[in-house]
Amino acid sequence: MLTNKQFLEVIRESFFTYLKIDTSRSTAKLKTLHGHIAQDLQELFGKDYTIQSQGYSDDKEGVIDGRYYPKNVDITVSYKGKPVAGYAVKFVMRNYSQNSNNYFENMLGETANIRSNNIPYFQMFIIFDKVPYYKSGGIFSKYDIITQHNLDKYFALSKDNPDAFYHTPDKTLLVLLTLKEKSPNFTFASSQDYASYYMSIIKDNDLISYSTKIKDTFNDSVVFNNYADFIRRTYYLVEGKRKA
Repeated sequence: MLTNKQFLEVIRESFFTYLKIDTSRSTAKLKTLHGHIAQDLQELFGKDYTIQSQGYSDDKEGVIDGRYYPKNVDITVSYKGKPVAGYAVKFVMRNYSQNSNNYFENMLGETANIRSNNIPYFQMFIIFDKVPYYKSGGIFSKYDIITQHNLDKYFALSKDNPDAFYHTPDKTLLVLLTLKEKSPNFTFASSQDYASYYMSIIKDNDLISYSTKIKDTFNDSVVFNNYADFIRRTYYLVEGKRKA
């Protein structure tokens, strides 16, 4: 299973794919990320389980029947052909402030749909602590600086009891990253300039690290900057529920 340090290398691969494509809408950037997570889950759950995901096995997402509608899920865990858990993965690399509430509301909605059908559901949210914001045409506008205030909704979520609220994921992983800067407060003219620079230093050892700008005061339902712990916890939750 990936260590937290190795998980950063997978994020580097995903970021590199994003830079080459230069769009946040393509799912290609997530294939390597989803695939490695799926492989870890397969190792943990074993041969009696099937893991479906882009970038792993047959390279297809699984479908989980929610209470209200079927949902294509980033990573699906099935036992003897029946879905027993789902994982959603979001990696935000640009224009966070524009979509911040939408990301969160969509997360709550899809979680409620699946969890209210008695299937565990987990969320993984990955973001840099300084995210470029582009205007139309990829023209640089500003940086979205992620602060403690921006994550207030995740602090509130961490206090929820998933047994009491179907919209609360059984467990959430929040990963906040620091991306190496060209120089302090340097700004790029466009998304193309940004991509060109980071592709040129993509192999730098200190390119990506776990951010220390936010204090880990989350309650139990949110795991902060600890992928390995999150994966183990979710495994035990799924196994415990299936055997109950």
